[in-house]
Amino acid sequence: MFCLFLCLAGPVTQAEEAYRQVQPLLNTSQTVLDEPLRLADGTALQITSTIVTILPGEETAWHKHGVPLYAYILSGEVTIDYGAQGTRRFSRGTAFMEAMDHWHRGTNQGTELVHILAVYLGSATGRNVIPKPQ
Repeated sequence: MFCLFLCLAGPVTQAEEAYRQVQPLLNTSQTVLDEPLRLADGTALQITSTIVTILPGEETAWHKHGVPLYAYILSGEVTIDYGAQGTRRFSRGTAFMEAMDHWHRGTNQGTELVHILAVYLGSATGRNVIPKPQ
């Protein structure tokens, strides 16, 4: 989410840069034994994980995802605005697969930090975070 993840990951995207609370964890296409990550059909995978922090009162930029995103709320509660699709709230201990084809933004309406583990299940050519054009 979120534009919102301890080996160093690849470059931070423009949407992530917008609120700069992203801690890279892992960006790899191999297992610990240097085997290539791939699906059963042979499709190569690129896994990127980060911790996204959203401060109280802060919101992310509008964005969507070009690859599947598994999100797990480590602390706090985030409200995600999906525009015409409505809003959803996710709190500590909640895991979900984030929307891919709908613009959205996350907001911390609470008083404590929101920390989200974000794991992108992508490819070398997929875009994890796509900023909404102005």
